[in-house]
Amino acid sequence: MRYVEVRAAKGHLEVYLHAVEDVGSEGFLDLGEFPPFDPDDEAGEFGQLLGMAEDPLAALVVAEERTGAVRDRWVNENVVQDEYGDFVRVGRPSGVSADGRPWPDVRDVV
Repeated sequence: MRYVEVRAAKGHLEVYLHAVEDVGSEGFLDLGEFPPFDPDDEAGEFGQLLGMAEDPLAALVVAEERTGAVRDRWVNENVVQDEYGDFVRVGRPSGVSADGRPWPDVRDVV
């Protein structure tokens, strides 16, 4: 499973790509606790830094360009577990999200 995070840093924003093993269930939804997809990649445990930006809009552009992130699909950190829970409850569909919208095409990303 991959997800993008925009994180505040000293005077700028950093955009990270996380690749974690999908080990969740309806009772375990904390993506931050999932193990890295590649356990031999120590840097990957904290996410791959994709870029930095000076303002939130520029950070979204970095995420969109580097990962295929969709602007109107961003959620707050505390909401991502709810979104993941919906994904798990509908059987982890491969072609569309729980609300029926297609996943971004990310074959050539990073």
